[in-house]
Amino acid sequence: MKKSIIVAVGLMFALVSCQHTQQQKSDNTSSTETISKMELVDCDINFDGVKFTKSLNGGDSLVQVQDSILTFSCSEGRDIFNDPNGKLSNHTIPAILTEVDNSKPFTFLVKVRPGFTSDGTYNAADILVFANDSLYQKLCFEQDERGNHRVVSVRTVVTSDDNNHDVISEDSVYLKISSDTETIASYYSIDGKEWNMVRLYKNSYPTNLLIGIASQAPVKGKCTSVFSDMVLSQDNVSDFRMGE
Repeated sequence: MKKSIIVAVGLMFALVSCQHTQQQKSDNTSSTETISKMELVDCDINFDGVKFTKSLNGGDSLVQVQDSILTFSCSEGRDIFNDPNGKLSNHTIPAILTEVDNSKPFTFLVKVRPGFTSDGTYNAADILVFANDSLYQKLCFEQDERGNHRVVSVRTVVTSDDNNHDVISEDSVYLKISSDTETIASYYSIDGKEWNMVRLYKNSYPTNLLIGIASQAPVKGKCTSVFSDMVLSQDNVSDFRMGE
């Protein structure tokens, strides 16, 4: 009799444990696959040998390609940011994205010239690394609250941080993101040769990842950003501190 009770209790615990594990797997799957706040659709845009196959929030309709220049116009009020306090959250940024295999190294770089205006606070041209609406990073050349033009990075894991980096006096800058599958790092350069590290962290993005470009104008007016000298390669920088 005692043996029967022990066996029954053991089976009950095993069943509960199995159900709990299945629920965890289900929850994890839904959290990494949902893109509930933004519209992601197929597109077909080729620029500098990069084939953009996904459009976020109608980004493909705002892009013009002519020779070696890509112009990206963004209307007022559009951004991507998960405010920790909720007040400034915005998920309307237009972007075009290409799919990368995050189980392999990659490097993406591009020269950007944002459409800065006197009252266009937070206007920026961006590189966007995107898994879903709660897991992404953007690297920006942005106008701050005082009208300075600086490199800015925002990393989002459920909520967003916000990091202001160096002030740039030129009207354009090179931006670069590189991954060796374990580490992912962001850089900027004035001349495309000497690189400055902006941030570095563990690459915890899923295997199926999107990377691309965006233009933003969160506050006032529109921002027309110009992109050129784009390169997407299946390798990583050899020195993550120097970005070379």
